[in-house]
Amino acid sequence: MASLKITPDHFFKVRTLVVGDVMLDRYWFGRVDRISPEAPVPVLAVQDEQARAGGAANVAHNLLALGAQSHLLSVVGDDEAGREIKRIIDAYGARTTLKIDASIRTIVKLRMVAQNQQLLRADFEEKPSEEVLAQCLEDYTDAVNDADVVILSDYGKGGLTHVATMIAIARERGKAVIVDPKGSDYSRYRGASLITPNMKEFEAVAGVASSEADFIERAHTLRNELDLDRLLVTRSEQGMSLFGRDGSHIHSPATALEVYDVSGAGDTVISLMALATVSDFNDEETLTLANTVAGIVVGKLGTAVAEIDEVISKLETSE
Repeated sequence: MASLKITPDHFFKVRTLVVGDVMLDRYWFGRVDRISPEAPVPVLAVQDEQARAGGAANVAHNLLALGAQSHLLSVVGDDEAGREIKRIIDAYGARTTLKIDASIRTIVKLRMVAQNQQLLRADFEEKPSEEVLAQCLEDYTDAVNDADVVILSDYGKGGLTHVATMIAIARERGKAVIVDPKGSDYSRYRGASLITPNMKEFEAVAGVASSEADFIERAHTLRNELDLDRLLVTRSEQGMSLFGRDGSHIHSPATALEVYDVSGAGDTVISLMALATVSDFNDEETLTLANTVAGIVVGKLGTAVAEIDEVISKLETSE
C-alpha cells in the first residue's frame, strides 16, 4: 500500500451525530502502603481526583480530537454528575442535547487506581424513563438531517431502547449508521452500515470459531443475516478484521507497542470508522487508520482520545 497521509483538517467538514449512553468516569489516584486493619483489603491514600466524560460522550470527544464536528444526544439525571458531563463536553467544543431525566441518577463509574493499576470500580446507574427516551427519539429525528454520519454508542444502559427505529430513520434519509453493539440480540442493529463488536462480543452472538476459516465464515454469515454493509471485529492483540458486503475480508495486525489501558479504545475505533466511512479511504487504509488510533489510545491511562496530530505523527514514523 502506498504511504498513507492525512492532514490536520482532513475530517473538518464531517458532521457527526452521536447517540447513546453517557457516563461520568471518576478516577481516584493514589498509593497503597498498607492493608486495612478492618478487613484484608488495601487502603488507598488518595492523592488526585479526575473526572472525564465517558460512553457516548467519549465518542464525541474522540470525533472532535480527530478534527470532525460533533453533536451529542443523550440523557442525564438532574444532578451534579450530569452537569459535569455537560461542562466537560462543552469545553471540548461539541454541540450537546442532553435531556434531563429527574427520575434517575446520571451513570457514574468510579475507578480507584494505585501505581497505574486499577484496584476497584464502583458503578452507579439507572435506566432512563420511557417518556424521556421518547423525547430523545423526537430530537434525533430532527438532528439526523444535519449529520453526514450517525454513531450509535450502545453501552447497554437503556439509552438506545429505540435503536432499530433510529437506524431505519437514518438509512431512509441516506445517512451512514455506525453502531458499537452490546448484548446478545443483534437483530435490533439490522440494516446498519457497520457494527464494531470486539471478539468476545462477536463470539457471544456468532459462536466460538474452531479456526480462522471458521471465524471468517461466521463473520460473513452474521454480516449477511443483519444486512450490514460491513462488519468490523476488533481482536485485541490480533488486530482487526473487516468484512464487506461483496464477500471480501481483510485483516490488519495490531500496532500498539505498550498497552496501559484498553478502556475507551472501542470509542476511538468507532469514531475513526465513522469518519472513514464518509471519507475517501479504501478498506485497507481504513483498517490502518483504525489500528493506528487504537495503538495510540491504549498507551494512555483511563478514558482517552487520539488527537489528529498524534495520528499524523504515528503514520509518519511507521513509513
